[in-house]
Amino acid sequence: MSSLTITIALLLGSAVVIYLACEYFVNGVEWVGEKLDVGQKATGTILAAFGTALPESVVTLVAVAFGTGAAAKELGVGAALGGPLALSTIAYATVGVVLLLTGRRLTATADIARVFRHLSKDQGWFLAIFAAKITLGLIAFSWKPWLGVLFLAAYALYVRQELGGEGDDAEEGIEPLKFQPRRAVPATAMAVFQVLVALVVIFIASQTFVRQLEVLGPALGLRPQLLALLFSPIATELPETMNAIIWVRQGKYKLALANISGAMMIQATIPTALGLFFTPWLLTPPLLVAAGATMAAILIMFLVFRRGMASRGLLAGMGLLYLVFAGVIAALHLG
Repeated sequence: MSSLTITIALLLGSAVVIYLACEYFVNGVEWVGEKLDVGQKATGTILAAFGTALPESVVTLVAVAFGTGAAAKELGVGAALGGPLALSTIAYATVGVVLLLTGRRLTATADIARVFRHLSKDQGWFLAIFAAKITLGLIAFSWKPWLGVLFLAAYALYVRQELGGEGDDAEEGIEPLKFQPRRAVPATAMAVFQVLVALVVIFIASQTFVRQLEVLGPALGLRPQLLALLFSPIATELPETMNAIIWVRQGKYKLALANISGAMMIQATIPTALGLFFTPWLLTPPLLVAAGATMAAILIMFLVFRRGMASRGLLAGMGLLYLVFAGVIAALHLG
């Protein structure tokens, strides 16, 4: 068996493992949110998002803090920019595509409109923070690393706002905990244990997925930063995308959209802080193209969510922005 065949097999196998682990993760995190009484939106934006954002945050940390050479630093900065791009295009598109394939619709109710308007505030937060992070990437000054603390503080403020917000109504009942299927109400410790086990599996499988992409990258003639922009985000954002598929299939649209929104806030702050702490944080043309595509995607979602409704087709169409971005990057690379 050739090494390329083994690489592809590991790539596909790890993707399947991530999906299966996410089934356990979303089931467990719903019960943890129920036990903590934080509401479905906070469960998605804080609990689920923080857990599934660990793989990509670790990728950035390892690359910028422990990587040797400029290539590792480039990969870390590229991952910090690529994550929000993948979430704002591919993840939202996944929700739209699954809705279309399953024949489900986002029913125009007052509750859904309220949730969307709340999500628009998340997009507004993201736009402001993301604009600041891009601006810092255009200029150089000696005390720039200290500004990383402000990005961590911004995320802490966001968490406080989400946990202190109004409660929301559950969309559907929670399935029995997979580790305790015969109990109507599982033990809190067992729910937490299931979440932690699922996270460990997701982390290991995600790292395996990324390593296989790193093998394929050189074979395709891609530099580390381009690899981080084009392929690594798809791998590291796979848990959020899988969560979206699972929750949409269950009819839990609020959880799916809140998970994406919360993960984007993490990607706008924590990896950026790490990049500021350990790299010069100066953005190259490919990174600026990624930033432009991300800003366009978030501006669209901000306006759509503010209106109080989003169609399945519009959500699915967000994936076109990623294709445009990939085309521009390919043109720059080939040129």
